[in-house]
Amino acid sequence: MTHEFKEIIESYTIARQQAIPAVMATVVDVEGSSYRRPGVGMLILKNGVSKGAVSGGCVEKEVFRQAQSVFKTGIPKIMTYDGKYRLGCEGVLYILIETFDIEQEVITVIQQQLASRIPFEITSFYHKTEQSITEMGSVVRFKTGQEFSFSNTLDVAVMSYKTRLESFQREMQPCFRLVIIGTEHDAVQLCLLASATGWEIEIISSPKNPKILEEFPEANKMYHSAPEDLHINHVDQQTAIVLMTHNFAKDLLYLQALRDYKPVYIGLLGPARRREKLLSAFIEYYPEARDEFLDAIHGPAGLNLGAETPQEIAIAIIAEILSVCRNQTPIPLQEKEGAIHDDPKRKNSNVFSSKI
Repeated sequence: MTHEFKEIIESYTIARQQAIPAVMATVVDVEGSSYRRPGVGMLILKNGVSKGAVSGGCVEKEVFRQAQSVFKTGIPKIMTYDGKYRLGCEGVLYILIETFDIEQEVITVIQQQLASRIPFEITSFYHKTEQSITEMGSVVRFKTGQEFSFSNTLDVAVMSYKTRLESFQREMQPCFRLVIIGTEHDAVQLCLLASATGWEIEIISSPKNPKILEEFPEANKMYHSAPEDLHINHVDQQTAIVLMTHNFAKDLLYLQALRDYKPVYIGLLGPARRREKLLSAFIEYYPEARDEFLDAIHGPAGLNLGAETPQEIAIAIIAEILSVCRNQTPIPLQEKEGAIHDDPKRKNSNVFSSKI
């Protein structure tokens, strides 16, 4: 969800420069089944343009209609959408709609935090009644202790301590990032499809055969780096790396250069025997390699989907990366017991009682 928040901030920045008022709609709770989980948001501009979504497209028109009163009064409200009667999905959405009005200085801080890949929190305070309550709203909190509300008129102290409100808190992890080492045709396809998921894409090209960023139009960054000079900033558990130079010796050298990093996933192209040969050569040079590093290596990269074309192979690789970083064993959803989204950590709701 972080990449969606990042896109919302980018869209709002442009709207603010054009003096276009904006409101934010956030799913703060769900009862039953829903297309998306709590925490998703949608920016709505006064001119009718929107960014983001709170569902698969069936709820957005009603959100836009209900947002008009917030544009008019500036007072936040809760919208309840019962899908049981309208969609047959048996889910009730509680959507907080509030003004989105933040200063440029705050935008700059948010963008700096996103670039630094440091997690932060967003907490939305609300009451499950379809009424407008001035104290409702959302607050962004950074590890530095800084906090900002979505609306300049929101008093954080009053909202948190002098009213009885429920809250929904979500930790915003760094945007998921895919580092592709290699610049052949299949790397271009992986870049295109991974970018469509909202991932940030970085390409590492050989300095002996350099490429330009324009050849990977969906990539965020391009580096020209030999294995011995390889340096990747902020490699974390929100980072995946795929080796696809199509050269055994180069893949081995880049794999050796990665040995001190801790990505969530490292993908190797080629059959299982190529993987075994690569790992054997790697361990021969570095017998002390960490188990965590070796466990992160997946080869052949991708799920067994019967993929044949570069595009299909890219989809298989993306699917495997998702399954690894979400700690899921891939199965057809029709074989899954229980709800589609059954993560117990998805909702953290508290009630703030009055201290008066």
